[in-house]
Amino acid sequence: MRRARLDATDWRILRALQEDGRITNVELARQVGISAPPCLRRVRALEEAGIIEGFTARLADKALGFDVTAFAMVGLHSQAEADLIAFEERARSSPIVRDCYMLSGEIDFLLKCVAPDLSAFQEFIIHELTAAPNVASVKTSLVIRASKHAAGVPVELVDEGSGAVRTTARARTQ
Repeated sequence: MRRARLDATDWRILRALQEDGRITNVELARQVGISAPPCLRRVRALEEAGIIEGFTARLADKALGFDVTAFAMVGLHSQAEADLIAFEERARSSPIVRDCYMLSGEIDFLLKCVAPDLSAFQEFIIHELTAAPNVASVKTSLVIRASKHAAGVPVELVDEGSGAVRTTARARTQ
């Protein structure tokens, strides 16, 4: 995929939207220093280019009765492309699986799971995940506490003038 060419205003728009997806277009335009109509055109262009993938609300899991967050590390018997795709489709179809990452190295997939309670999570692990075709191993870790949740990408590492992504060491010194 080719990297998009964004100017400083586009980066300011992305930073503001990632921070607050509910911001009005008028307030967004004020924050980035342009008038509302071109701001809206830019946001729509960023959506059409696939840079803005959508807007969501971050929900309080425990307040809604979802008391268990856990990670499942899954090893497969076969890493043939068809088997990888089949596993990804299975993960996408499970409401308990919130994120699915294919990894290189010792494990094949890392799944972030959210469940109402430990029994529901265990039921998923035993009857859905370990029983799935091609699954060789599953190791789980329960989340004790989450100390950071940063959705999106670290837009603060971008030099707005050039659009270049700075390394973290350089970003710390600037």
